[in-house]
Amino acid sequence: MSVTKISIAGRAGHPAKNPDHHSQWIAARIPTAPERNDMESVVKKFPEAADERADDRPSRAEAEAAVKTLLRWIGEDPSREGLLETPARVVKAYEELFGGYQLEAGDVLGRTFQDVSGYDDMVLVRDIDFHSHCEHHMAPIIGKAHVAYVPDGRVLGLSKIARVVDIYGRRLQTQESMTAQIASAIAGMLVPKGIAVMIEAEHMCMSMRGIRSKGSMTITSAFQGVFAEDGEFKSRFLAQASSRS
Repeated sequence: MSVTKISIAGRAGHPAKNPDHHSQWIAARIPTAPERNDMESVVKKFPEAADERADDRPSRAEAEAAVKTLLRWIGEDPSREGLLETPARVVKAYEELFGGYQLEAGDVLGRTFQDVSGYDDMVLVRDIDFHSHCEHHMAPIIGKAHVAYVPDGRVLGLSKIARVVDIYGRRLQTQESMTAQIASAIAGMLVPKGIAVMIEAEHMCMSMRGIRSKGSMTITSAFQGVFAEDGEFKSRFLAQASSRS
C-alpha cells in the first residue's frame, strides 16, 4: 500500500526508509514562523467549549428526529425493524464521540508536580492514538499524536498529555487547529521552556470519498520556545517522534 505524506504547508513527498532521513524529511516541512503565527490565530478563534451555546442546544428528541430525516434522505425507511433504535443509538454515540465539547483542557492540566530532582530535559509522550472528525464532512480522522515539552521546574502527569489530545480530538476539527490547540493548552497551563506537537493522521474524507486516496497521511507540527529556537531540541524531537524502533 502506497502512502502519501502531506505537510500542512501543502508539499508532498516520500520519506526515506532510514529514520534519520525520515526526520530530515519531516524537518523540511516544518511550518515557517508566519505559519506558526497563523496557527496561533486559529487557536484564538476556536471555541473552548459549548457552554455559551447551551441555550441553543436542541433536545435529544430533536436530535433523534434529525437522524430520522437523514435516514429518509438517503433512501432508507426509519420505521423498519433494523432502524427503529438507530436514531437513539446515533445520538448516544455522538455524546461520546463529541464529548470534548463538555470538557476543558485546563481542568485536566490544573495539577502539576515540582519535585523533579532538577530534571530539565525533554519529556516526550509518543504514539498517542486518537480519533476525531473533520469539521467539513464530519468524517473520521484517525491518527497518532507525539507531544514533548522541556520543563521549567514543573512537570505533568504523563496521562494528562494523552487526555488533552483526547479532549481536542473529540470535537469537530481540522488537523492544523488540533495541533495548535494542544500546544497552546499545555504551554498556557504548564509554562514550559518549550513545547512540540506532531500529529500524523489519515482523513476518511480523503480515503472514503472524493479522491479516495486510501492510506494518505497528513503530518502537522507546532513548535514553541526552545523547540522553535534551538535546532538541537527540534532535531531530537523529530528523530524520536518519527522513530519506529
